Amino acid sequence: MSFRKSQVAVIVVNYGTAELALDAVGSVISHDHAGYVVEIHLVDNASPGDDAAVLATAIAERGWKDRVRFFPQTENHGFGRGNNLVLRTLAARRRPPDKVFLLNPDARLDNEAIAILARFLDANPEVGAAGPRISKPGNQPVSAAFRFPSLASEFDRSLGFGPVSRLLKNASVAFPPEQPAGQVDWVSGAAVMFRFEAIRGMDFFDPAYFLYYEELDLMWRLKRAGWTCWHLPEARIVHAEGTATGVRSHDIERSRRPTYWYDSRRIFSRKVWGRARGSLVAGAVMFGAAAHLVISALRRRTPGLPLHFLSDYWEGVFRPLLTGRDPAR
Repeated sequence: MSFRKSQVAVIVVNYGTAELALDAVGSVISHDHAGYVVEIHLVDNASPGDDAAVLATAIAERGWKDRVRFFPQTENHGFGRGNNLVLRTLAARRRPPDKVFLLNPDARLDNEAIAILARFLDANPEVGAAGPRISKPGNQPVSAAFRFPSLASEFDRSLGFGPVSRLLKNASVAFPPEQPAGQVDWVSGAAVMFRFEAIRGMDFFDPAYFLYYEELDLMWRLKRAGWTCWHLPEARIVHAEGTATGVRSHDIERSRRPTYWYDSRRIFSRKVWGRARGSLVAGAVMFGAAAHLVISALRRRTPGLPLHFLSDYWEGVFRPLLTGRDPAR
């Protein structure tokens, strides 16, 4: 197979989930993609342990060398920069692939999702990104299509109070898990197909992000440039969310969010809203979170916020936006 003749490039970026990453790659290889010529790129982001050796050995032993190009790294670049390694390699070709499909290492194809998404992009030249239906193992669907965040949505999410959520339901970031096919603001970065021309025009992912918000940032820039984004539930992916990062969107266990989540949130706020409006949104988040703690105490319930959320959000997001000075690390 010639990588230079492919129509879709699949990118999987692994960190500490070698066996799952091999399952993800295997799910791509096991489908025929309705005649689309597909190439696969596997990045190991300086995983701890022997992931790089496990991946390299498996590629050789399974006879995948003509299908999979391996990028072992000595530094963990994060999600966006890890994908950029491959995207810039593709851009340097005389004839890059028409489309790229990003697949999390803890996700796998559940049907001919790549072909379904690729056909849709071929038929709709104004579409810059498209994402599939995503379900947990066991076929439980999760939200995979979203609105851009707003002051109302961010206040509601930190408050977490049913009557207010019902009042602001049309501002909620997440569409329902069974959202029908249609145009949306953005789709999950766990499995998304981009038109290569579109994201090359954006200079790919913003390297300022380490992890989280980078796909939202990219799709926000695509929309500003006139591209559309679609959710196509006919295409199906299974995703064991959070296996590599330990952060899950609906996790009931109260754990502390990593510092890079707050860094990414601050970068996104400043970029999209600017310091003034970003500070206003951050203040609404802080107010909602404080009210959530009071309501939880009155109800004698465990708060639904991450541990140390108020202090971490203040240090990592709100205060830096107010002062214009990023926190010292």
